[in-house]
Formats: sequence, structure tokens, C-alpha cells
Amino acid sequence: MNFAIVGCGFIAKKHALAISKIDGATLVAVCDRVPELMEPYLIDYGALPYTNLEELLRDETIDVINICTPSGTHASIAELAASYGKHIIVEKPIAMTMEETERIIVAAEENDVKLAVVHPNRFRPVVMKLQEMLDQQLLGKISHALCIVNWNRGQEYYDQAPWRGTKEHDGGVLMNQAIHNLDLLLSFLGTPVEVFSMEATRLRDIESEDVSTGLIRFESGVLATVQASTTVYPKNYEESITIFGEKGTVKIGGMHALHFETLDIQGLDETTTREYINEVKANPWGTPGHEQVIQDMIHSVLEERQPAVTGQDGKNALELVLAFYESAQLNKPISFTREEEIACQPSKAYQKI
Repeated sequence: MNFAIVGCGFIAKKHALAISKIDGATLVAVCDRVPELMEPYLIDYGALPYTNLEELLRDETIDVINICTPSGTHASIAELAASYGKHIIVEKPIAMTMEETERIIVAAEENDVKLAVVHPNRFRPVVMKLQEMLDQQLLGKISHALCIVNWNRGQEYYDQAPWRGTKEHDGGVLMNQAIHNLDLLLSFLGTPVEVFSMEATRLRDIESEDVSTGLIRFESGVLATVQASTTVYPKNYEESITIFGEKGTVKIGGMHALHFETLDIQGLDETTTREYINEVKANPWGTPGHEQVIQDMIHSVLEERQPAVTGQDGKNALELVLAFYESAQLNKPISFTREEEIACQPSKAYQKI
């Protein structure tokens, strides 16, 4: 299949590299308002440059559009791409508002195109192994969970583009970094019914939050604590998810949540436990998540099925972030009692593509 990337900033490099590693996938075009940003893709991949999006979309040889622009522009680009019959891979977050998200989902449905959201952490080997354990109910009844993203993003990170850290196009640590981890909590634990959050902008000169702490109550009764920041000195400190159950405790952690830091499950013998730990340790990143998302898009088109990470999945993660923001602004718990509640079930679909 032929792919085109819209928006040639930092994340576009991952998409281009991923496409180049997949048999049968070709990057044929790129689009950006700044011609200089497209030059590496012309040189390294032979992609055609476009500064006008509609000119690119009129190219009938293009099958899939990868949207890598600032988050606040996703909806308008996705709607236009769908109207031209292009399948869509959109970077997280799917959009900045629920209204924009609904427009993207409806456009994909009405034009019968596939829509996938980039939440690549789902495809990490340690995440998939933990998902298997939860699907098999090896931990028994879950009591609570702890999610931590204590990272460093210096002021220079936000200063490299005028949209970074803005509420309109980017958001803060929850929307830009921890949304991946919230997506995993939804996958692991199901439907949230209530959140309470506090946030602050402590060290970075941005509109949005650089520190956030919150609580989630899930439909099952599970409680989860979420702590996220981009203010840690001098580098990323920890990304982890710990799940506490009646029959086991599992923590995936490290600087990037790539390893089992704790794996203690009733009935799981020491040899099997060590095998699980070593299996992940031998290849912690696995096949890169972007590559798996793009490969899965190809399969979803050929097999006429939904992608592994759907527009609804992206919507669920976004709604949880927005609930955190609403709670912090109002300084009170927020219940999911709207007509369109989040509808998440722990997934069994995250086998390696």
C-alpha cells in the first residue's frame, strides 16, 4: 500500500522509518507548509513533496494518510482525507475535543475508510504479556493500580515549536505524554466511572499543566492513582504501571515501562516467572509500535476488519484526559454520566501483529 505523511515534524520521522521497514508499504508523498521540512523525505525515501493538502489527496495512488500535524489540526485534515477515500492513521491524541473526535469518527464511517490511532505502547512485549495475564485472570480480583510518568521535558522542548504546550494544539503532560498510559489503564481495567484530579504548571513556561495527580474509579470498583509530570531533573525518571490483585502484584516499569520490575503471582512457579522476565528483557522494545500500527492498518484493510487501535479507543483515552482537566478546573470529582459514556472492556486483542 502507498502511504503519505501530512506534517513533517519530529514524529513524522518515526512514521517514515516504520513504513520503510514493512514489505509492500511505500512512502510516496509528504505534505507540509514548510518545503525545507520535506527535503529529508525526498532524499531518503523518494517521496513527492506537496505544500497543498488537497493536491496530495487527489493522487489516486495513495491509500493511507498518516496525520502527524499538531493535535488541534487533526480533525480538519482527517475529515478531508476521508472525503477523498483515504484510510487514516492519526497520531495521539486523536483530537483536542470530543466534538472534533466525533467528526473524525463519523467522517471515517461515512466514507467507509479505516481509522487507526497511534497508541504504540500497547505493542510493547511487557504490556502484551501483562495483558495476557489479566485476560487469564491470573491476578484474581484487582483491588487498585498505580500509574506513574515522571519525565523530563525541558523548556527547549516546548520552545522548538510555537504550538507546543498550548491548550489549543497540544495540551500538557496528560494529553501529550501520559495519555499513552491512560490508554493502557483503560485496556487493563475497563470502564472508568469517576475521576478526581489536581494539576499545576510549576516549572515550564507553557499554557498547560506540567504536573498532574489524579484518581480513577472504574466500573469494577478498582481504584487507580495517576501521577504525571515533565518537570523531573535532569532526565526521565520513571514510567510504570503497577496492578495489585488478590492473587498477585505486577509492576511494569523502568524509565520507559519496558520491564517487569515486580512479578509475583500465586501459583506461578519460579522457573516460569523467570522465563517471563527474561523473555521481555531479551527484547524489551519488540517490533516498534509505529511499525505495528502501520502493519496492522494494512491487514485491517486487506482483511476488512477494524484496526487494533480504533477511533473509539482514541476517543476513550481523550475523554479520560478531558475529565481530568475538568475535575482540576472545577476542583471536584467528575462522573461519567453523559449520554456518551466511555465504553471500554479489557482487551484480548493485543497479540503481536
